[in-house]
Amino acid sequence: MSQTEGNRQFLAEAIAGLQSARPSIPCKYLYDAHGSALFEAICRSQDYYVTRADLALHERHLPEISDRIGPQAHIIEFGSGSGIKTRRLLESLDKPRAYTPIEISAAALEASVKDLRRDLSHVEIQPLQADYTEDIPDHHFHLDPPPRRRVVYFPGSTIGNFDQNEAIAFLRRMGNIIGNTGAILIGVDLLKPEPILLRAYDDREGITAQFNLNLLRRMERELGVEVDINAFRHEARFNRELSRIEMHLVATRATRIGIGAHQSDFAAGDSIHTESSYKYTVAGFREIAARAGLESLQVWTDPDELFSMHWLEKSGNGES
Repeated sequence: MSQTEGNRQFLAEAIAGLQSARPSIPCKYLYDAHGSALFEAICRSQDYYVTRADLALHERHLPEISDRIGPQAHIIEFGSGSGIKTRRLLESLDKPRAYTPIEISAAALEASVKDLRRDLSHVEIQPLQADYTEDIPDHHFHLDPPPRRRVVYFPGSTIGNFDQNEAIAFLRRMGNIIGNTGAILIGVDLLKPEPILLRAYDDREGITAQFNLNLLRRMERELGVEVDINAFRHEARFNRELSRIEMHLVATRATRIGIGAHQSDFAAGDSIHTESSYKYTVAGFREIAARAGLESLQVWTDPDELFSMHWLEKSGNGES
């Protein structure tokens, strides 16, 4: 069976992850077309507070955020997605110089850009298909004439999917893009009582369970993996020591996953770790940002203080 480069990487990471001492699969593989649709459904569910809190934050503070960005800004968004928050931000700005959405999915990028170009004809849109977790050469962001400042826009809670060393490296890459005069506008989910967190990642409608189990279905369909999907169930756990929610696929009985010659045996209770979502205090994220050479100069929260957005600049370049 011929495989695309993406499938070859998926196969290699699946084999390595399943054969590790603590089996895991990178969370990026949760998002095929069906997985992305399920995640959109999660965002609309009653138990998942993150999207509602992020939107409420934007509604409450958008004028102040827009003033902070200022005129003639080049907005660079990591993972443009459906673009609801982006549209509101761009509409609120004073003469935005340009907008560059970065998205690994060509189809998702084309769809979001088509709608924005139709509705925001006054904004220069320069889409970039790329993996924003990797280094992106600076020439992709050059404009003539140049903008007043670059602002990397990263709403949502995706920064929580990185472990702390990965998050620091990721923030440093953002810092390289903004230079000494730009800023980062980044969403950060806040630490809150454990029952709220667990319910958000194990909703009563069962959508998150479908989302997690879809990973096995994708592996079966795309990689030819031999797996009894009914032998696994979804489980959300809160790791207090690391202050993170973890999603696991837990074996309900002894079972085996086969990928060609590679076999992985699971006893009842063994699990595959599929996603982490770190939760921060404001002070805790400021410390992470500082280790990346960035200073959190302003923080906004939603009315219920469930979610936050930080304005980051290179250390020493902004206000104290």
